[in-house]
Amino acid sequence: MSNLKEYFHTDWAAMTGSDWVGLITTVGIFLLFIALFVYVLHPKNKTRLESKRHIPIDEDDRFDTEDKK
Repeated sequence: MSNLKEYFHTDWAAMTGSDWVGLITTVGIFLLFIALFVYVLHPKNKTRLESKRHIPIDEDDRFDTEDKK
């Protein structure tokens, strides 16, 4: 167990500014993904999101008709 503990040891004092920016950005994006998954997969949002599921297809059709003119 101590070998695993040594493997995951982090020297917080030796981290540079770039290390901190990368750490905060990574953790922030991870938390945003979790919030997005909870929002999208929550049952009460199903009807709201399902009503907009054809938007990308409708926009593609609009661009196709302009190209054919």
